[in-house]
Amino acid sequence: MDDERLHQDTEQELLTESELADSFDDEGQAESQEEEADSLKQELKTKEQKALKKLKAIKENVSEEDSTPVGAQTLRRILGGDILSASLVRRQVWLFILILLFVVFYVAFRYQCQQDTIKIAEMERTLQDAKYKALSSQSTLTERCRESRVLEALRRQNDSLLKVSSHPPYIIEVKK
Repeated sequence: MDDERLHQDTEQELLTESELADSFDDEGQAESQEEEADSLKQELKTKEQKALKKLKAIKENVSEEDSTPVGAQTLRRILGGDILSASLVRRQVWLFILILLFVVFYVAFRYQCQQDTIKIAEMERTLQDAKYKALSSQSTLTERCRESRVLEALRRQNDSLLKVSSHPPYIIEVKK
């Protein structure tokens, strides 16, 4: 394809040169211009041959197994933001938005979970403090309700109505 285009370009240049040579009426000038045109043709042919050789060399060096593509992504291009204008990114924009939403939900739920864990730990400390207060209150009440303490309190108040029984308690049996 490139060979054909290069060949056509050289033919067009040759035609324009020959037209220039025909436009001059003077034979002396025409001959000198024909000589110039011939030398230009020779130069164009040599340039064309060199270009074809270079093209063939490039075609031989390039293979399907080339590991680095022409537009390889480099760190400089990525950091420069060139990757964001790539068609791959533009086609996958909805996927990136979905991933972003999942990340936001993950962070939000993790934060909420940590807040709930802190609240549960605080409530457990409050419950343990309440249990300790109830246990100490119960032991104080048990201490004050003992028979010996009650009798001692009655003696201090000089209450004569209540006295310790000298007889054991009676057991009353009820038949069903």
